[in-house]
Amino acid sequence: MEPTPEQSPHHAYPDHWEADVVLRDGGTARIRPITTDDAERLVSFYEQVSDESKYYRFFAPYPRLSDRDVHRFTHHDYVDRVGLAVTIGGEFIGTVRYDRIDDTGRPASAPADEAEVAFLVQDAHQGRGVASALLEHIAAVARERGIRRFAAEVLPANNKMIKVFRDGGYTQRRSFEDGSVHLTLDLEPTEKSLAVQRGREQRAEARSVQRLLAPGSVAVIGTGRTPGGVGRTVLRNLLAAGYTGRTYAVNRAFDEGLATLDGVPAHHSLGEIDEQVDLAVIAVPAHRVPEAVADCGEHGVQGLVVLSAGYAERGAEGRELQRELVRQARSYGMRIIGPNAFGIINTAETVRLNASLAPESPARGRIGLFTQSGAIGIALLSGLHRRGAGLSSFISAGNRADVSGNDFLQYSFEDPDTDVALLYLESLGNPRKFTRLARRTAAVKPVVVVKGARHSGTNPLGHAVPVSRIPDTTVSALMRQAGVIRVDTVTEMVDAGLLLAGQPLPAGPRVAILGNSESLGLLTYDACLAEGLRPRPPVDLTTAASPQDFRDALAEALADGTCDAVIVTAIPWVGENGEAETGDGQVLAEALTKAVAGGSAKPVAVVHVEIGGLAEALAAASSTAAPRPRTAAPRTVSPEAGADRAATTAPEATNDRAGTTTPATATSRTGPTAPGTATATPALGTPASEAPASGTPTSGTPASGTPADPEAPPRPGRIPAYPAAERAVRALAEAVKYAQWRRQAAVPGKIPEFLDDTIDEAGAAALIEAQLATAPDPRGRPLTHDEARELLGRYGIDVRPTLPAPDPEAAVAAAARLGYPVALKTTAPHLRHRADLGGVRLDVADEEALRRAYGELTDLLGKPAELLPVVQAMAPRGVDTVVRASIDAAAGAILSFGLAGAPSELLGDTAHRLVPATDRDAAELIRSIRAAPVLFGWRGSAPVDTAALEELLLRLSRLVDDHPEVVSVALEPVVVAPQGLTVLGASVRLAPPPARSDVGPRRLPNY
Repeated sequence: MEPTPEQSPHHAYPDHWEADVVLRDGGTARIRPITTDDAERLVSFYEQVSDESKYYRFFAPYPRLSDRDVHRFTHHDYVDRVGLAVTIGGEFIGTVRYDRIDDTGRPASAPADEAEVAFLVQDAHQGRGVASALLEHIAAVARERGIRRFAAEVLPANNKMIKVFRDGGYTQRRSFEDGSVHLTLDLEPTEKSLAVQRGREQRAEARSVQRLLAPGSVAVIGTGRTPGGVGRTVLRNLLAAGYTGRTYAVNRAFDEGLATLDGVPAHHSLGEIDEQVDLAVIAVPAHRVPEAVADCGEHGVQGLVVLSAGYAERGAEGRELQRELVRQARSYGMRIIGPNAFGIINTAETVRLNASLAPESPARGRIGLFTQSGAIGIALLSGLHRRGAGLSSFISAGNRADVSGNDFLQYSFEDPDTDVALLYLESLGNPRKFTRLARRTAAVKPVVVVKGARHSGTNPLGHAVPVSRIPDTTVSALMRQAGVIRVDTVTEMVDAGLLLAGQPLPAGPRVAILGNSESLGLLTYDACLAEGLRPRPPVDLTTAASPQDFRDALAEALADGTCDAVIVTAIPWVGENGEAETGDGQVLAEALTKAVAGGSAKPVAVVHVEIGGLAEALAAASSTAAPRPRTAAPRTVSPEAGADRAATTAPEATNDRAGTTTPATATSRTGPTAPGTATATPALGTPASEAPASGTPTSGTPASGTPADPEAPPRPGRIPAYPAAERAVRALAEAVKYAQWRRQAAVPGKIPEFLDDTIDEAGAAALIEAQLATAPDPRGRPLTHDEARELLGRYGIDVRPTLPAPDPEAAVAAAARLGYPVALKTTAPHLRHRADLGGVRLDVADEEALRRAYGELTDLLGKPAELLPVVQAMAPRGVDTVVRASIDAAAGAILSFGLAGAPSELLGDTAHRLVPATDRDAAELIRSIRAAPVLFGWRGSAPVDTAALEELLLRLSRLVDDHPEVVSVALEPVVVAPQGLTVLGASVRLAPPPARSDVGPRRLPNY
């Protein structure tokens, strides 16, 4: 909305205060500044407020607003007087205003930093979290305008309003004066206020998705009159799945006499339906969608699935249509899946919803699936169906204009029927929020992600979101840090999902291999080594092995405390007549299932070759056939590269593909954080703070969504079967790394307190402010070497000084000042950090050698004015490394580490972590590069001072976290010696900080 001429020209309408929010019950509303055009809306709103609420607001009976009141409450300067309204369908449902006051409580202007605040919420909408959302937004507005405290007078009987202030998480003071409660709130965000805000966000967004997936009634708008077509197909799939709610077919072109279609009521519009419609599936041409959305909004529909195409995937014009679609739907309080969506599925017995184009509803299972591509969705549904796996929920979001992968994570975190979340993503609308939500969700259940469009540098058509400029390898590293299992293909995603949904998490990387094929066992062994696992020598049961032999061998392996997981390899066994038996997979499946049921909680995977029905039988695990008698004794195969040798060659500095040895302890299948256990997550609506504490990560799959009894005996999960050893091993390796992350995440890292004593945050802030004040370019400016040294020094990062050497005499004078030996370097941009081009001379011992080196540099590379040579004192010998920090507009601040030099750069051997980094992040950062052994005494060299390196990483992380104006820092090289380190070069760039999408009051993104 635009301001009228009556409003102050000095304070234009602040459209950046407008926001769509999700309320407590999952519906949406819009928050915006109140303008002079809102007089009639304000009067209408006030007329619908009860006398009791009016009394609480004005401390006296106040039946109606006077003209003076209306003028006062609709005329604001957006600085000292501000009013915000929450609207649905264009009408007010709640308001808040503040008036700046001085110490005596009288109206004031800046620099007064206190304001009186008052709320009013329509009675019909109280309890939906309207006032809580308004408090977040009016507090953010006040901080922007220099207000630091709110004062409020509340009647003691107004418990709801007192609770809003009390639960906000802000520091507050309370007193009782003149018959009312006087509250003062400090508006500076606190850890508690941020936790409260994110907790409310999580519950609201989870509820909004739940409303879409579990509607009490569904209307398909655009149902065709004849078989075929999108709408008729969805209606058919709804009925075939046995949807438990009410179903309606809607099409304005239906014949007047048509009462039912496919056995459900047929209507021309939603207005003809006498009952509440919760979900509308829209399958009409794009130009008719606005009409359908308006019909839905006016009749109280809670959510939309828009299958219609013709939006952002068609270009700029379609993108604007898509934005208008979202604006229209949200104005009525509705959320959207789509447009260009494939649909949604919920297999819960109480719902049985298939509002999608999938011809067959998947079986009920423990896997939640979100995809941004209909084609990929079809492939994943088909692949899971072939493998006998079921789903708890499925969302194919199409252009993802509203409901996104972030919303799905919010829902999955609380959904007791989901043990594993699988996501196929082609874009990340809010990467910072994604990593935050993924980290929290991964702490209680696995999150497996495939990222499409990784290397194109642009988003797919239809995805109007910010494009991150960071490399895909960095994105992958950041996902790993958040506990996300990042895989490359949808096949790998299904493979990992099946193992994680049906089996407990491994306690470590030690793998037992057994089977009736020596060759297949050796292939599995090699694959384990390639994936960083620690396999034991394969046990060959011989081709004469029976299902009973498999059962006995598997039971023995599960009872063995020296292994953490078991891979069973199987080929068709030879029967009594000497012929291979290819179709008796059900008997083998029963034998393996019984062994698992009686063994300790370790993951089991099966690799099979041409055993008909084995995968299906393992999925069903329902055979009662008697096992065959044992006919052969097993023998152990000793590969050339034995497991014992492999186990002892792991260096202290392992990369992130190598497992970490852990004690062989049996873990409970029904532990409190089991991915396959319904009790692993709180019920929908439970605050995150009330979720069960994290314990040893385990799994196990209940047969239904009912909560598992922690005291009940463990129940065997589904044993996944794979057609190739490499696929089974890769899935197991992902489970090992995820389990290790879970164990570490249970005890979070810390930021050492000693940093506080050696950091001058205020001094650094003053330097930054002064430097930016001199920069006319809004993009900021690079700091000089001396400026960078001064800033970094405020955070305890010492950069070895350099002295300019524009001629030989200056070089000699500089060396005399610094002391020999010295280094002579060029600092020209094209030669910087390029020792391979001859721009560096080290260990220059005296004046004669320095003059000679200076002459060689200028003769070889050019004039001093071009080379910009400098002289620097030599540092102790060590390993040259590079430490960087940068801010990506989409992903946030990133800390990076690698070895210096072309090989590491060419191979991309750089590790990354999100800022702020903890002590654990810093330790993992330097150990996760492939060249890490160089730091730990590779080939007999002396180990370097990694503790000093970790401290440097923590200091740099703290700098960029405290001061977002520091948009990039490069410390190169950092020479790490056996004792201490030396920073030889530093470059710093300052700029106004980019806007952050993960802080501030709750709001839905606008793509």
